[in-house]
Amino acid sequence: MIEIREIKTIEQLEQVQQLELNVWGMSAIPLHQTLTAVKNGGIVVGAYQEDKLVGFSYGFAGFREGKSYLCSHMLGIDEKYRSLGIGEKLKYEQRAIAIERGYDLMVWTFDPLETRNAYLNLSKLKGICYTYIENCYGEMQDGFNKGLPSDRFEVSWHLTSNYVVNDITIEVADAKPVASCELTKQGLLCLKMTENFEFVEELYTLPVPKDFQALKAQNPSLALDWRFKTRTILKQLFSAGYAAISLQQRECYNEYVLVKKAALNLEGAF
Repeated sequence: MIEIREIKTIEQLEQVQQLELNVWGMSAIPLHQTLTAVKNGGIVVGAYQEDKLVGFSYGFAGFREGKSYLCSHMLGIDEKYRSLGIGEKLKYEQRAIAIERGYDLMVWTFDPLETRNAYLNLSKLKGICYTYIENCYGEMQDGFNKGLPSDRFEVSWHLTSNYVVNDITIEVADAKPVASCELTKQGLLCLKMTENFEFVEELYTLPVPKDFQALKAQNPSLALDWRFKTRTILKQLFSAGYAAISLQQRECYNEYVLVKKAALNLEGAF
């Protein structure tokens, strides 16, 4: 039985540090920083198997253009406990606490080519993406990020919006593809861009690999090609007023669905 609890104490935050090391194999966030964040508007929640911490989500207070929000910076889950829905539970608990404390927006980043994260963030949680950040964290050296620019989507989770609260579904049957994909001689997926594309439709789809890490391990140059081509297309779409709202799973690839941001009901439900 997994129990989700808010994390507040030094002892609990020390457990978070150890889990960070286990998950990413790099230095953990200093304890004085996470403790200060918790005392000043930050929210950390943990997933426990009895007294063992098996997952956490760490967020701190953010402020931009006159608006406060919760920046949910890290989510990590013990390898043995993945694919059990723990990430979703952590986010929903963080959301509930955030609303109690007056937040109506939570933001975080993820690699747009890591589609397991995309499915949780967009399709399940109803977050949306309309901001693309090139090489967000510079050249990272951990196993997941090494060798590629650390491009990121910024997720905007409008916590009290009608779109989230009422689980609004957007009909995507008529979405048009902005690019196509085919297999290389290695049997790996490559992206074919459409020249002189004009964004005039209500909905678009963009194919992405099912397992980007496996593709990167087999052909790093092809992985880099995916990074640059999807960067170009997504930045164009976001500039034209579209937002990524879900990830659909196909037989050989996954695909993002993008819709005009103005069509989403992002006004508050309460």
